[in-house]
Amino acid sequence: MPISTPKTAMVFAAGLGQRMRPITEVLPKPLIKIGGRTLIDHCLDRLAAAGVETAIVNVHWLGNQIEAHLVGRTRPRIVISDEREKLLDQGGAIKKALPLIGEAPFFICNTDALWIEGPRSELDRLINFFDPEAMDAILLTAPTVGAVGVDWPGDFAMDPFNRLTKRDPRCVAPFVYAGFGIIKPQLFTGVAEDVFKLAPFFFRAAEQGRLYGIRLDGAWLHVGRPTSIAEAERAIDRSRL
Repeated sequence: MPISTPKTAMVFAAGLGQRMRPITEVLPKPLIKIGGRTLIDHCLDRLAAAGVETAIVNVHWLGNQIEAHLVGRTRPRIVISDEREKLLDQGGAIKKALPLIGEAPFFICNTDALWIEGPRSELDRLINFFDPEAMDAILLTAPTVGAVGVDWPGDFAMDPFNRLTKRDPRCVAPFVYAGFGIIKPQLFTGVAEDVFKLAPFFFRAAEQGRLYGIRLDGAWLHVGRPTSIAEAERAIDRSRL
């Protein structure tokens, strides 16, 4: 059975932005503007439109700038998860936030991923397809070939039932993870470490046949390097013609 709209999201904004240097030496990556709006606001705007009420935003590198930027934000409600003393990676960030997340499935989102919307809301599609009885997570994916800013050989293959499997290291995978998904908090219960990655939880779910994906209807824009900024701007300009 599909779930109701997740009311909480974990927004990953604590990264060092090393591939985006020298820009990120003075400006945190989530505050880079594309199309006149910061990356983090693009993310939060989509979450608010999908009905998310609370966004937990982790901060580390230049975190004061991000926190100050979000002060006036009311939709969704912002809760800062402070990692300025110790960067926890995405898995550790979720573990720290579990008391705020609760027991219901929640959104995860990377602030360096945005897209030009297709004919339907991509987040609504994620919500409608996610079945917590059959799935531990569902990820938004985009075709590896042709996606703006993709400079790696993809992440996943997808079967006819939308199940995802990890990329064969000898091949280019047809799909990349597009930076948004819905995941169950129970996956992180009992994890002893404080600092750990999120990707192994995806791969474990895939091995068990419980990781699913949907293909983005629109155009995905990965803003990972300084050159990606101009590429994303051009793609947005073309979409407005």
